[in-house]
Amino acid sequence: MNRAIQTALCTIALAQFLKIPLTKRKTKKWDWSLFFETGGMPSSHSAGVASLATYVALKRGVHSIDFALAAIFGLIVMYDAQGVRHQAGELAIRVNELTEEIERLKGAQDDGKLDRKEELLRERLGHQPIEVVGGALLGIVTGGLSYVIGRRRRSL
Repeated sequence: MNRAIQTALCTIALAQFLKIPLTKRKTKKWDWSLFFETGGMPSSHSAGVASLATYVALKRGVHSIDFALAAIFGLIVMYDAQGVRHQAGELAIRVNELTEEIERLKGAQDDGKLDRKEELLRERLGHQPIEVVGGALLGIVTGGLSYVIGRRRRSL
């Protein structure tokens, strides 16, 4: 596997892992399932594409077609992560609230059906802008580190 892909995949994994201690600071609980969840700080989408674009910029130059492709791809992914996907998450919250309200209005007994996660729409789909920026900064750092480490290994 080439170094650019390794860099992006490792950065995505790192961003997903970082969500666990960052969330623990807020909630005081360890939640290891966050590693497999979307949403949250930092955005692994932003981190992955920013690390790829950074690595490509350092390796091929900012005037290369490779960097242009990585940068445009990255911008689209980051826009989608905080725009469209965030709005889908907001919509899921509203639909879940309406579903619960309809059940209450019908006077149905609470059988716990709505408490089960699989019955409700997933609400954590997108990112706040600060989460996208955090992921992008993480990606820039890891992309740069990967390039420097790879260059150092080649010179030995």
